[in-house]
Parts: sequence; structure tokens; C-alpha cells
Amino acid sequence: MGQLTALAGVTALLLSTSVIAANYTLADSYDSTNFFDEFSFFADSDPTHGFVRYLDAEAAEAASLASCKDDVVFLAVDNTTLHPPGGRPSVRVTSNKAYNTGLFIADISHMPGNACGVWPAFWTFGPDWPNGGEMDIIEGVSMQSSTAVTLHTSAGCTITNNGSASGTTLSSGDCNSNSGFDGCSQQTSDTASFGDGFNAVEGGVYAMEWTTGAISVWFFPRGSIPADIIGGIPDPTSWTTPHARFVASGCDFTSHFKDQNIVFDTTMCGDWAGNAWSSDTKCSALASTCEEYVAANPAAFSEAYWLVNSVKVYQQGASAKGNLRQARKFRE
Repeated sequence: MGQLTALAGVTALLLSTSVIAANYTLADSYDSTNFFDEFSFFADSDPTHGFVRYLDAEAAEAASLASCKDDVVFLAVDNTTLHPPGGRPSVRVTSNKAYNTGLFIADISHMPGNACGVWPAFWTFGPDWPNGGEMDIIEGVSMQSSTAVTLHTSAGCTITNNGSASGTTLSSGDCNSNSGFDGCSQQTSDTASFGDGFNAVEGGVYAMEWTTGAISVWFFPRGSIPADIIGGIPDPTSWTTPHARFVASGCDFTSHFKDQNIVFDTTMCGDWAGNAWSSDTKCSALASTCEEYVAANPAAFSEAYWLVNSVKVYQQGASAKGNLRQARKFRE
């Protein structure tokens, strides 16, 4: 009888787990087969005032800064041109589709490595910035050792970081980017989550769960990706504590974050890396300004590229069985 009771308990647990996992169904998958059909190139001036010249699709392909090879999406910064006019050539791509809530999972094997002046980001943004919101999933500058996760929006949105991993620090609970606070940002402490440390472990998976009450971000290094993600039936309730969790405290997430497009970019200098230059003793010793260094040292950006295996967006909906049929496996 005891064994039967135990077996029944295990069965109930498995059934419960399958129901939870079934909450997310694959909605969209972007990889080397369709990435450049579903993402558009941004070729305007950099809104963050970087020393960068974003190229359109034709120019980026001609300069070998954007391509798909070996089943991987490649997005790079120019690393050969000395004193490039108008800024160092780079790429910024934006998903054609916008989203409202969901589970976003990116498998990335390489991101721009640490270099003075570099500012890479994987993020989302909504209309009429900052009113529609922005969610920075991977972001950092120069020699930063771990990722910063940040929310930007208009006035009237405060959060707590209850449930964030130990070692993650919250700079401000006010997400208003129209005030003295530059959004609500959490600095993580995992050195494998950004730059050279990320590349040393062959990258991994970033996951962001966006609900009406919380926004949570996880990073799983290549050797520690949960089996449910690999299998295509992600279940955030079974994962470890998120690196950063933003809980709506005085904020209606449905009005402050909406219609989010997905972005990969790499800029240089600008409002963050440029403004922080003088306080960065290692970088400022190399040149008097960020722009001067970036212009004169193209080889410093030889590792400033993204290798994206896939980006998958899951929505709450149909059965996990259907999800499993649609999902491709992540790289183990």
C-alpha cells in the first residue's frame, strides 16, 4: 500500500509538471533559416549617441558584418578600418514582430567580448519610447564582468527585486527614464553572463519571462541548460532563482510595457560607454576619449560579434505535446 501511495504521488507530480509546462507553447522561432527575413536592419543615427555607423542589410552583407553560416546568425562590428568616418561600422537588427508578455529564450554561443568602448545589448522596446517600455536583458560596457538587467519606462512605475538571485543588486526601484533615474537596473554577479566570461563557457541560454506582474531573467551557461529548455517544453517554475526579477510594486506592467520588438546591437561609446570613459582607469589610460580610442584601434574589436543559434518566443496556450513537435532542440 505504501508503494502504491508513493507511486500515486509521483504520478500526480508528473501530471502536475506536464500541466505547468503546457502553459507555454512555441509561437515563433528565429534561427539561421529565417532570421534575416524576420529581423530588419536599423540604419539611422544611434539614439544613444554612440560612435557607430549602423549599416543597412546590403552594406552589412558586403562588409561581412552580417551573415548566416554553419547554422548560426553572425552579427559583427568592423575591426579593420582605421579612423572610420562617422563612427565604426556595426549592425543593429530589430524583429518585425512585436510581443505582449511571453517567455523569450535566446541561445547565444558568442557575444561581443570585453573591449574598451564597446556597448553590446540584447533587448526589447515598445512604441513611443520610453512610454511603451524597454527591457534590457544583456547589456554592459567596456570591461564590465557581468550583465546588467534594466527596465525603462515612463513615470509611475516602481518595482522591487524580491526573488532575484543572491549577489544581484538593485540600483533604483523607479523605472522612470524621464527623471533623474535612468530606469530600474539590477547588476548581476555571474561573471559567465557577459563578455569574455560568457565566451569562455561557449555562451548559453538567456530566458526572460514577462507576465503582467513580474519580469524575470535567467542565464544558463552552456553546460547547465535545463532539460526542459533543450526539449522544447520550458517550465520556468522548475528553474533556479532568476538572476534578476522585477516585481510590479507601484506599476501596471500592461500599460508600461507593451508591443515589444526584439533587438540585437553593438554600439560604441555614447551615453554609457562614452560617459563612463573618464572614470574607467584602465580604458582612459589608453586614450583621452572613447571616440579617439575606438577610431584608432580597429583590432580591439576582433571579438565584437554575436553568434546567435536561435531566439524562441513562447506564449501561454496549447499542449506541451504540440510544443514539442514544433520546437527544435537547443545546442547542448
